[in-house]
Amino acid sequence: MPISFWDFAAHAAENPALLLTVLLTSSVLLVNGWTDAPNAIAGAVVTGALPFSMAVALAAACNFLGVLCVTSVNVSVAETVYSIASFGGGRDAALIALCAAMGAVVLWAGAAWCFGIPTSESHALVAGISGAAVALEESLSCIRWDCWGRVLLGLVLSTAVGFGAGFWVQQKLSRRSLSVRLVRLAQIPGAAAVSFLHGAQDGQKFLGVFLLGVALAEGRGDERTFLIPLWLVGLCAAGIALGTLMGGRRIIDTVGRDMVCLSPLQGLSSDLGSVPCLLLATFLGLPISTTHTRTAALLGVGAAGQQRPNWTVAGRVGLAWLLTFPSCALLGYGMSWLFLSFLS
Repeated sequence: MPISFWDFAAHAAENPALLLTVLLTSSVLLVNGWTDAPNAIAGAVVTGALPFSMAVALAAACNFLGVLCVTSVNVSVAETVYSIASFGGGRDAALIALCAAMGAVVLWAGAAWCFGIPTSESHALVAGISGAAVALEESLSCIRWDCWGRVLLGLVLSTAVGFGAGFWVQQKLSRRSLSVRLVRLAQIPGAAAVSFLHGAQDGQKFLGVFLLGVALAEGRGDERTFLIPLWLVGLCAAGIALGTLMGGRRIIDTVGRDMVCLSPLQGLSSDLGSVPCLLLATFLGLPISTTHTRTAALLGVGAAGQQRPNWTVAGRVGLAWLLTFPSCALLGYGMSWLFLSFLS
């Protein structure tokens, strides 16, 4: 049966490394909602379809529901994150390394937010965990390359399909005579759907991290690990929702004003281009980045419209994407090495 809340709390109380891992993972959950979720409502906010405060509240509610609903039918994304790398070296050392990985993600996400650059906490998560595991085992053999293949496949598909779908939808809708009022009304369920799917994708990834922490604390990796308790689903849902309520205005300005100056029709097209890609990937169990999908769709609608994207800003965002994997892997490796040197 799934681990109870009280058993989980007892493990955390007995093991400081697990407790710190839980606290850091919870922090990453908040940061994810704060810096990643705003992409979903960027179009609705900058085009005036929704006031900022209402859009944030809508995104928080839909993120919460996305975590709750999708994890009841499909946890393939969580399993991929859980299995991305193996941690040897004993229980305490493994937990210290996982703790270091979460610290690396917090540092990367905080730095990206300071510059207003939308990066993927999902990719930071898998890279940080992998780097920490390599530092622990001193070998690349700990990496599950089949899981990494799913991550990279999701990256390529989300970027290519997001851009192509955004471009195609914008071209189709621009040929129709749609009132601005109707378009703005349609943006509201569009933003809600993208927010729901953000929760569905990213909530699973953090469930995988929490369950990995429990498995390492108990020194096991059997099938019982992936019986997900309802209280843990609720914790992840609440964490992302609370983080979303913190705002993320800088990210909205970057993707919705600086990178592409969106019209209401372009905002709707980006929503309609993002949703099918996110939905398909979620039910196929591919861990993809909502940030990448959404940003690619925005660039697609910009390329198809009269208001072209600011490719300088887009290039800066793209560079941050490219740097996420190696930077977070190195951060995870370096922090794990430091933590293991002084704490184990």
